[in-house]
Amino acid sequence: MKVSLAIEGRAREIDLTNSGDASGAQIVAVEPGVYSVLKDGRSYEARTEQSDGGVIVFIDGHRFEVEIRDPRRWSRQTSRQGVEGRLNVAAPMPGKIVRLLVAAGDTVEAGQGLLVVEAMKMQNEMKAPKAGRVVSLAAREGATVAAGDVLAVIE
Repeated sequence: MKVSLAIEGRAREIDLTNSGDASGAQIVAVEPGVYSVLKDGRSYEARTEQSDGGVIVFIDGHRFEVEIRDPRRWSRQTSRQGVEGRLNVAAPMPGKIVRLLVAAGDTVEAGQGLLVVEAMKMQNEMKAPKAGRVVSLAAREGATVAAGDVLAVIE
């Protein structure tokens, strides 16, 4: 499963499949709020605390503010954060594309519906995480998608 994060304000996507991310880190929960991270042969202890805007992570005396971005959630507050650059809109779970609401090249507003994914007999409208232009639309009506598949790119 891929997770979209903002670490210290910088967008990042991490693949949690097989307990590791794309950089080769392995993460294991030791106890609530404490994780063991193995990266490049080195072991780190990561402690987490909930904050208003997300999670604060402490590793080796360093403090990182992390915001987990759920593509299924949109609010006026998250749309005001001024996310810059390209953003991927990914499938939150396996399903089938039942309707496209935009086309590549279209201009969209934050929170505007992009497409509809049907999963477990429920239809979920995927929304634009920010205002911009649809750079690419990989989704096709009737196609099946896996969790984490990139469906659209907004710039």
